[in-house]
Amino acid sequence: EVQLVESGGGLVQPGGSLRLSCAASGFLFSNYVMTWVRRPPGKGFEWVSTINRGNGIVSYADAVKGRFTISRDNAKNTLYLQMNSLKLEDTAVYYCSARDPDTSRNYRGQGTQVTVSS
Repeated sequence: EVQLVESGGGLVQPGGSLRLSCAASGFLFSNYVMTWVRRPPGKGFEWVSTINRGNGIVSYADAVKGRFTISRDNAKNTLYLQMNSLKLEDTAVYYCSARDPDTSRNYRGQGTQVTVSS
């Protein structure tokens, strides 16, 4: 059974930093493309960042480029999102997602709340 458990969210002031983690189990983590998405209050899901399997090529939404860094540790089956220079508009529930390379089915965790407020 695929399980994704996010952690590391919290309350932070504008300009602050947080590091989110996503612990994966139940599948071969290194084979999956991993993604962070977020859902701001009252809005739909937004794509944040993706990291490929294998070559580790990354991509970012324009809204977070230069501030957020996605990474993965295949030995620990863990996905990370380092978030720096946080802004009020980064407030959202952040979810990690795993895409099955054979079926293209996406799995998503339960999310972790990030609140940026002064």
